[in-house]
Amino acid sequence: MSGAMAAFTLNDTFVKLVTQTVPLFQMIFLRGIVTAVMMVALLWWMGQLRFSIPRADRGKVWGRILAEIAAMITFMIALINMPLANVAAILAALPLSVTLVAFVVYREPVGWRRLLAIVVGFLGVMLIVQPGGTGFNIYSVYALMTVGFVTIRDLLTRRLSADAPSMGVAFITAVAVGGAGGLLSIAETWEPIDAWAALYILAASVCIIGGYLFSIMTMRVGEIGVVAPFRYTALVWALILGFFVFGDWPDLWTLIGASIVVASGIFTLLREHRVARRAERLAASLTATAVADAPTAGPPQPR
Repeated sequence: MSGAMAAFTLNDTFVKLVTQTVPLFQMIFLRGIVTAVMMVALLWWMGQLRFSIPRADRGKVWGRILAEIAAMITFMIALINMPLANVAAILAALPLSVTLVAFVVYREPVGWRRLLAIVVGFLGVMLIVQPGGTGFNIYSVYALMTVGFVTIRDLLTRRLSADAPSMGVAFITAVAVGGAGGLLSIAETWEPIDAWAALYILAASVCIIGGYLFSIMTMRVGEIGVVAPFRYTALVWALILGFFVFGDWPDLWTLIGASIVVASGIFTLLREHRVARRAERLAASLTATAVADAPTAGPPQPR
């Protein structure tokens, strides 16, 4: 999971470098082409080149694609105009927002401890965004909008059936995002791609594929409650890359807010894991009791 977060943060870094000389949507379109080709090769290697989306999941997949495209636009605008670590710190609130919306919309059970952690986490987000402060700008709002769109995407993903192929959905989404970038790039003046820009686009595509692959490998073999907190290593990578590549370092309030968000998110994830394990043990205990109390089959007793 740490490797996946490093790959995704490296992708963000290369994107930020490319957009210094190449228009945003031109870059998204070109990266989408390279990513789609690589994903076809990956699907072929995994034996999943032929796939189909169950009819019951198609509406959710389309909703997920629209949310992904909206998140891509708002995220990219925030990314190219804000320090890398600041964007990553705001996006660290995602587990909190997903838990909260699942509680409000789907009535998923959430105890008072997790609700309190969510409130504290969003207070940390306010320290990062600093509304009304001198460091506040419209691009912080774009980052917050990204949190909202990605929350919708993740909740729709959780509602997909087990028959929906993960890599197939990821491939369709990648093609749709690249296609959206191509359509939006019509309004831009395309710029020639030099060797460095081409290398950055290729590297960004490789990092996206690596992030997808590492994530899938992790979620297939690791317990969610154990590996999910390692998603927050993305903030560490963002701090390191932001400093060494762009010379950016967040101010004290941003660092304090990010620490609060990360602590609240880790508590929420671990609490969800503990509650889920407790429910599994209770279900197993009830099943064992039911089996023990069931009458044992045997020869008919004399009357």
